[in-house]
Amino acid sequence: MDKIFLINIIIKLFKKNKYTNMLVELYYKYKEVFDYLFFGVLVTIVNFVSYYIPSNIFHIDKIVSNVIAFVISVIFAYFVNKVYVFETPWDNLKETLKELTAFIVSRIGTGLLCDILIFALMINILMINDVISKIITQILVVILNYVIGKFIVFKEKNN
Repeated sequence: MDKIFLINIIIKLFKKNKYTNMLVELYYKYKEVFDYLFFGVLVTIVNFVSYYIPSNIFHIDKIVSNVIAFVISVIFAYFVNKVYVFETPWDNLKETLKELTAFIVSRIGTGLLCDILIFALMINILMINDVISKIITQILVVILNYVIGKFIVFKEKNN
């Protein structure tokens, strides 16, 4: 579904006035950041659901469940970042594979550092609740991934 189509539906839900116009202008001015935050929330929801189901429904080890959530959310994140946030083309297979590789490597880096190691440290050594630990690690992951995505992975579009 086209993003502009969705924005127009949202605008039509509200009475058009100076505030909706101002919000639309603000969105277009900072479109990439708003899109990243919106899809970042979706990726986080995918991550939490992908963690919750194996951990709490199937009683799989929390660390294993977190690894499962990481893999699923990285796959989802690549597609939404490529298509909706950074809007890079699919037409060049070599560049797409280079971009995908950089994306996966960067997500493994932030995933190993924040989403797995810091999570494990928080729940096993610091004895912090697993849900609070997930929230903290996901905030760190979102910030790091935006910076890496913007300046390293999808840098051609941003130059």
